Amino acid sequence: MNPSPTSPTQKKEPKIVVRGLNFYYGPIQALYDLNIDIPPNQVTAFIGPSGCGKSTFLRCLNRMNETILGTRIEGKVEIDGQDIYAPEVDVVDVRRRVGMVFQKSNPFPKSIFENVAYGLRINGMKDKRKIAEIVERSLVDAAIWDEVKDRLHESALGLSGGQQQRLCIARALAVQPEVILMDEPASALDPIATQKIEDLIQKLKNDYTIVIVTHNMQQAARVSDITAFFYLGKLIEVGETGQIFTKPKLQQTEDYITGRFG
Repeated sequence: MNPSPTSPTQKKEPKIVVRGLNFYYGPIQALYDLNIDIPPNQVTAFIGPSGCGKSTFLRCLNRMNETILGTRIEGKVEIDGQDIYAPEVDVVDVRRRVGMVFQKSNPFPKSIFENVAYGLRINGMKDKRKIAEIVERSLVDAAIWDEVKDRLHESALGLSGGQQQRLCIARALAVQPEVILMDEPASALDPIATQKIEDLIQKLKNDYTIVIVTHNMQQAARVSDITAFFYLGKLIEVGETGQIFTKPKLQQTEDYITGRFG
């Protein structure tokens, strides 16, 4: 159920504040003057047609676009008041604080256990007992522990698609992020696996701020508290999900929601 405008969650300071964000792939501008506040402990969904900038913007929130040659960003992205693009900020720390789950599950060709432990080990953790505790907790939190607890040392590649995606969520949780970005996390999954991911998202927002890109408007309506509609690299409208889907303020939003284009 979406919170009412007077609910306490609405009074919290935003977790993420974006101001005047422009983004370029070489000479081509992909995002135009984006401004949005993303609240803590809620699910914010980005919707819009293919190629409208949703995933590009999502990757701006953890500096993932920097891995692409020739990209450039202008403007400000603040998490808890800290500009993540400031020169003194460590990009590795940003990506630890802001975890990411991709459209296609991408488990490493390692055991289930080592997939989840990977981030802990590269961050220097050596205590085997502590690692085992965090791996178990992360798998529990990702709602997959009961399915894998007896096969932790088998290859993660033997899991089903839906299990692999929840394993990737567990891997993201293990390093204790504050924000989880999800780029079409259920688009390659069957309806049953999709429902498990959606149920998991609802549970995780108690402890994390979640931002999800989805092409599926029914999914956005089911899982999100806030919905942002993008078109041609611009943020057209953002608001509470119930309002966006029933009483959008702009005709362009209504046309997309009702299937007149997209």
